[in-house]
Amino acid sequence: MKQFFSKHFLADKDIQLLIGKQLRLGVITSSLVVLIGGIIYLSRHGHELPSYKEFTGVREGLNNLPGIWQGVLDNKGMNIIQLGVVLLIATPIIRIAFSVVAFLIEKDYLYVVITLIVLGVIMFSMLGGLAG
Repeated sequence: MKQFFSKHFLADKDIQLLIGKQLRLGVITSSLVVLIGGIIYLSRHGHELPSYKEFTGVREGLNNLPGIWQGVLDNKGMNIIQLGVVLLIATPIIRIAFSVVAFLIEKDYLYVVITLIVLGVIMFSMLGGLAG
């Protein structure tokens, strides 16, 4: 049975390697996106002096995905940086989703349930709208 499993499905070590590669790829991609956004932002706004007399907060369009994406399409440096941060946040969440699939392949249903609960808590806290 073990021989059948190793020939036709991904082995546990293969899944762990895939998850590790996904984490590395996510961090490298988000870092490159932030770097590109930083270069664009500094090339356009690097000469400006910040005003410390009043707090401006987060600019509109940087606090939601449609606004971030529209700014990326408009080639705005701050929005590209924000997209890189979103990608960095999404990286471990995707890892958790991969773990659910890995536990399903291994038929380890207790860990499937636990991982789905963790994923549900994370998604609810991000999308639930309960934050101030």
